[in-house]
Amino acid sequence: MKLGLEGKVALVGGASQGLGWAIAEELAQAGASLVICSRGEERLREAAAQLETAWEAPVEAVAADLSSPEGVERVLQGAWSTFGRVDILVTNTGGPPSGPFESHTPEVWRKAMAGNLESVLNLTRGVLPGMKERGWGRILHVTSVAVKQPVDNLILSNSLRAAVTGFARTLANEVASHGITVNCVLPGYTRTSRLDELAGAIAQREGISVEEAFARWEEQIPAGRVGDPREFAALVAFLASERASYITGTSIPVDGGWVRGLL
Repeated sequence: MKLGLEGKVALVGGASQGLGWAIAEELAQAGASLVICSRGEERLREAAAQLETAWEAPVEAVAADLSSPEGVERVLQGAWSTFGRVDILVTNTGGPPSGPFESHTPEVWRKAMAGNLESVLNLTRGVLPGMKERGWGRILHVTSVAVKQPVDNLILSNSLRAAVTGFARTLANEVASHGITVNCVLPGYTRTSRLDELAGAIAQREGISVEEAFARWEEQIPAGRVGDPREFAALVAFLASERASYITGTSIPVDGGWVRGLL
């Protein structure tokens, strides 16, 4: 399927590993130019080199902490200086710490809000004027299946991903007439370092093995397994494409059937 992404410029957060890396690779394969960012510079440079070698994709790599306005501005300036615009924004940041409400201090909440909500607002604020001017844009937020079915012991993620969802759904209506779509893509249990960390935390807390933690999740998933990041990235690339121009305001899970609700 031709996605019509040749010549488009995509900004992908957290792109040195996990879901962000899979998304960047999928978009590069489809012909997009890329601005990728993450906090770790060495790994980010390696990711950029892999994209350039494998797909001959033009890549601008900017090491930055998106939880700070200064970090967001650094990434945006890199995009504008290299490509002059951003056509596709994919917000993707690492999940906040696990644990119940009373285990998190106000400072932990502030840090989580900066990383998982404010970064989304600041990135969107930066790219939206140019998208409106050109009459075309794709804004995609990587959130979590927790917005449809909260996950125990993840109160920070459950709360902040839901906030991003409300923002995205409202913004979608505001910008649809400008040729801009806004959607959320919801990863379920997907084999990334984040899932390994959560499995480790469960294993330590409950005195079980990491393998047992994964087995519990797999029992809950109708597909009988955790997902692969490439399966998630395929949907993101489609929603970023010309073919998805009439899909906006949605939150679509990629979870092997884990969410039990009708909608």
